[in-house]
Amino acid sequence: MGKRPTVKLAFLLASLSVGLLIFVYWENIIWFGAESTPTPNRPLTVGGINRTNKDPSQAVSTVRSENIVPATMSNRRIPVQQQEEVEQREEEELQEDEKESGGVSAEDMEQRARKQTIEDMCSEMRSTHNFPSMTRSFDQIPNNELDHFIVDDKHQIIYCYVPKVACTRWKSVMIILSQSQISPLTGKPYTAPKEIPRDIIHNRISHLTFDKFIHIYGSQSRSQMKTKLQTYTKFLFVRDPFVRLISAFRDKLGKCYFYENVGSKILRHYGHMSSLPNIAEEAFAAGFKPTFQQFITYLLDPKRTEVLNEHWLQAYRLCHPCQVKYDFIGQHETFNTDAKQLLKLLKVDKWLHLPSAYPNLTEISWVKDWFNQIPIEAQRKLYKMYELDFKLFGYPKPDGIADE
Repeated sequence: MGKRPTVKLAFLLASLSVGLLIFVYWENIIWFGAESTPTPNRPLTVGGINRTNKDPSQAVSTVRSENIVPATMSNRRIPVQQQEEVEQREEEELQEDEKESGGVSAEDMEQRARKQTIEDMCSEMRSTHNFPSMTRSFDQIPNNELDHFIVDDKHQIIYCYVPKVACTRWKSVMIILSQSQISPLTGKPYTAPKEIPRDIIHNRISHLTFDKFIHIYGSQSRSQMKTKLQTYTKFLFVRDPFVRLISAFRDKLGKCYFYENVGSKILRHYGHMSSLPNIAEEAFAAGFKPTFQQFITYLLDPKRTEVLNEHWLQAYRLCHPCQVKYDFIGQHETFNTDAKQLLKLLKVDKWLHLPSAYPNLTEISWVKDWFNQIPIEAQRKLYKMYELDFKLFGYPKPDGIADE
């Protein structure tokens, strides 16, 4: 008899538990059926962004459930006009989100524009036949005109260097990537651009260039070049042509470097100085230095027979942009941004860092002051001489040089 109250109590508790489970079950069914399932063509609000629920399974798989807000509940409480405003704001947020996550960056758009400018100019020249050297095939370019293409087989990179366009820094990068030079201090390849002496950086022995392929591959040299051009990442850096000329003059003729080979000749022919010291330091100490105007006269002289030095030779003649389709075109004016983007493209940005810019760089704002001393007719001729560099690489015609 004493066990019956206990049995009844246990039975009563079990019944209550079953009833509670049934209640919870039906509550969940009602909530999910009425509130959680988005109706067709209604927006599903995910993480504050309005997304059309074309594929519910995909939306649920990519977003945590706590970020899903039932749209039907809010629709009942917000007036139609206000709801439309909310949806418009959410749509704008979606577009911004897509732009940031999967859209094309401003840097990529700039690269596309630079490449398109070159492509358009080359196409125009092919149709007009006004520039035969620009419309020839790659096989028709002589070996001695391919000596500025530096090759790194280890990382599959080709760099065409243009002097006076940060080429010291990029040449040092190519030495590090190719591991072509050993540091005497460590007995290992150089790992930082600043560690490499300038005489090594600019020594042709330090680099593998296209003009050396004939000695390595023999009759297969052109085939090897074209294969690498098709498969390697190719880049170059360019600069406003007139600014590059100013920089070249300041560095090579404003200092002692080119006195014996170029500077003394300019002084004799265009400065009318017959008696000059043979040693650069003595000449400079005595005040015998070429002027910028004499330098420009030298460049424009139709009787000049010697080939232009690489420091003022046109960039298109060094890197052949109509024959070589570059993957990246950097500009000196946006060097920091372009260098950062390029290192990422080359997949070396995690461990390789470029040295900071050298002090006292020639600025584009200097052009007006430097060219004030140059007659306008000479400026027009000089522009004509470098016109293709201006147009191919997207630089505007300098101010003050009106068409004839």
